Amino acid sequence: MLRLTWVQPEDLIGHELRQAAQDGRDAGEVARRWAAAGGHPAPLRAGASPTRARPELRALAEELLDELARMPAPLGGTEPAVFHGPAGRARGTAPRPERELDRLHAAWLGRAAGCLLGKPVEKLPLEGIRAIAASTGNRPLRTWFTARGLDPEIARAHPWNRRSAATCLAENIDGMPEDDDLDYPLLGLLLLRRHGRDFTTEDVARLWLDELPAGRAFTAERIAYRNLLAGLEPPLTATHRNPFREWIGAQIRADVYGWTTPGDPARAAELARRDAVLTHTANGVYGAQFVAAALAHAAGPGRPTVHEALRTGLAHVPPDSRYARAVRFGIGAAEAERTGTAAGFETVVDRLHAAYGDHHWVHVLPNAALLAAALTHADGDFAGSICRVVSGGWDTDSNGATAGSLTGLLAGHPGALGEQWTAPLKNRLASTVAGFDGIGFDELARLTLEARA
Repeated sequence: MLRLTWVQPEDLIGHELRQAAQDGRDAGEVARRWAAAGGHPAPLRAGASPTRARPELRALAEELLDELARMPAPLGGTEPAVFHGPAGRARGTAPRPERELDRLHAAWLGRAAGCLLGKPVEKLPLEGIRAIAASTGNRPLRTWFTARGLDPEIARAHPWNRRSAATCLAENIDGMPEDDDLDYPLLGLLLLRRHGRDFTTEDVARLWLDELPAGRAFTAERIAYRNLLAGLEPPLTATHRNPFREWIGAQIRADVYGWTTPGDPARAAELARRDAVLTHTANGVYGAQFVAAALAHAAGPGRPTVHEALRTGLAHVPPDSRYARAVRFGIGAAEAERTGTAAGFETVVDRLHAAYGDHHWVHVLPNAALLAAALTHADGDFAGSICRVVSGGWDTDSNGATAGSLTGLLAGHPGALGEQWTAPLKNRLASTVAGFDGIGFDELARLTLEARA
């Protein structure tokens, strides 16, 4: 029986009820009606429940989704639909092209390595990640995950991510395998090459329909894709029966907008916003703006630090939003941990999980807090950042990718990342995006530099 993930109405309703509770809508009566009819909560980690709902239950789910959508969101004052941070562009001497190629090459490699580190433990709970790492002598996390020496009981209790186990462990890495965390930057690069910086959200939609296989879109992106095929246009694509609109998807699409606007975080945030509103709203959009602005600062002149980049990112999201609070909480938790060690970071992770345990593992808020905490605690060090953020659980590959992108850019040269992390990539990226399968990261750096013009 085919159970398509992330679109079944009977599974969406549970996620929408959780989202309502988090954004302050009173959905108690809707929740009671759903439970009384035999409806189930949202699946904890899978994208679909195991069995098909009765026709009358599916019809009720669709009715309740529409009813929830009509409820006013009380947080509009602090979480506006559109937010613009401070304007202004950093000044400095014109960078040398060869230096910029090195920086962009390191950013692409960093994104890939961080993503790859997190792929085999994606969807695993925190206790599973820690148990696997400890069993293989890799806790605190300092290198690739491996099945060598793994206790069979732990392996049975916490199985690897099914799609990634064959390509993402230390013993079987052979280039960078396909992943949506790399496919979306490729699409962003393709968008800029076709349309320049004046692209519209509609251009993003057309590009997806032309170049992105529907089966390689997930959560909010899959819902938006479905909405496009049903004839809806942006911004309805982001809101119609889309309980994932404040999840992490738009945040993982933002890197290219920061890489290609060095020293201009306002422009980067605006480009990321235009992309994000195809699929996301509020905090989901803010995540894209934050990452793009932080990367634009990191790509700018001088010797930027990770802490400056995080502050710049925060300036481009609403200051009283839940996203801004999550980032500040993550930074504060990291600063309060005095040892500065990878082992000490586990106490930071425990604080974050206690604070955000009611959120889905793909929601943008817990992942934003963890990302900010890891980058702060590791002081922008590449290996320290990706290992800390992946060891913290939640959306491990996405967080590893973003942390690797920012710290790779700050490192400034592929050689600064370490052979341990770059050699297994073999300068080869697999992708379902046409024209990019097998491309080298050095070539991607060249194309990205061209897109800055």
